[in-house]
Amino acid sequence: MSAPPPPRRAVFFDRDGTLIDDENYLARPERVRLRPYAAAAVRRVNAAGLAAVVVTNQSGIARGLLTEEDYRAVTARLDELLAGGGARLDATYHCPHLPEITGPCECRKPGVALYEQAARELDLDLAASAYVGDRFRDVVPARRFGGLGVLVPSRDTPAIDMQRASDEFTLATSLQTAVDRVLAWRR
Repeated sequence: MSAPPPPRRAVFFDRDGTLIDDENYLARPERVRLRPYAAAAVRRVNAAGLAAVVVTNQSGIARGLLTEEDYRAVTARLDELLAGGGARLDATYHCPHLPEITGPCECRKPGVALYEQAARELDLDLAASAYVGDRFRDVVPARRFGGLGVLVPSRDTPAIDMQRASDEFTLATSLQTAVDRVLAWRR
């Protein structure tokens, strides 16, 4: 009997501001717009055999600005747009909470519960994975797991996030550059 295959590497992408334009509490699928090179970046991750996973904070649900149904419709539209570019996500996870409204949780980034759930469900190696996003909270899980954190600033990225990320993680000017760094890492 052969041994099971080792856990896979993954790239954990943030959604808003990283794969799609940040529309602030996006509830309408027709407003989903891919960021430059998003489909190409995910397609390259797919081709390399890495899992492509989205982990996103969606406090608009707790705020009453969108519903779980709205969230699912936006997710379906993102999947459709990526598929049109020859790319696919292996899974998408979201935190619907806001501590001031729903109380503390372990799934709101930089919390790690959703990453741990993904690792269990998809058999992923969190230490060999990359964490890519436009906010410091998106890349901090790399510290916890020993992975690679890559901050890709968007127009909404606070300067303090860029400074903090440059001290500890990697900065990339585009998703394309971020994926270059991910694919070159731990070869």
